[in-house]
Amino acid sequence: MTDLLLLWVSDYGLLVISLATLLSCFALPMPSSLMMMAGGAFAATGDLVLWQVCIGAFVGAVVGDQTGYAMARRFGGDRLWAWLRQKRSSARLLAQAETLLDRRGGWAIYLTRWLFSPLGPYINVLAGATRMPWPRFLLADVLGEATWVTVYVTLGYVFGTQIEELSNTLGNVIGALTAGMVTLLLGRALWQQRKPRVQ
Repeated sequence: MTDLLLLWVSDYGLLVISLATLLSCFALPMPSSLMMMAGGAFAATGDLVLWQVCIGAFVGAVVGDQTGYAMARRFGGDRLWAWLRQKRSSARLLAQAETLLDRRGGWAIYLTRWLFSPLGPYINVLAGATRMPWPRFLLADVLGEATWVTVYVTLGYVFGTQIEELSNTLGNVIGALTAGMVTLLLGRALWQQRKPRVQ
């Protein structure tokens, strides 16, 4: 599979990289990080141009994020959110999530672009559904995607001969970090939900 992806990057270059980063924003299983690293590796050998790889990956990612946000904001995300808040079982947790996004929304957007990237598509929908101000979302999104693209393209540029091993290692680390963060947030939310009954 890795050989096929590298062949696609070699043959179609920027188009494949941009499409991969765009589709990954919709929670589709796209190896966008691997493709960015491949783009960086091909740039190191002179087959692609480094700044073009960065711009292609960046534009695809930002367009994907903005589309997810806009769709949730405009086409029913707010209605889904309102319906979930009416359910007694989830209303308190959702209110806490909304408060967290409202207070630390910029950081939540920024970190889920690159460090906790599996959560990115869902945070986009949540931000749109709760009508997070678009300029705030855009700024955090642009900064986060710039970090993501810079890190992965640079890794590919520097460690081009070890892309597959590096991709597997980073995937495991990011998966573990994301799982740990989700566990902590859920534990905290459940503990806070339990507190009033104890008092």
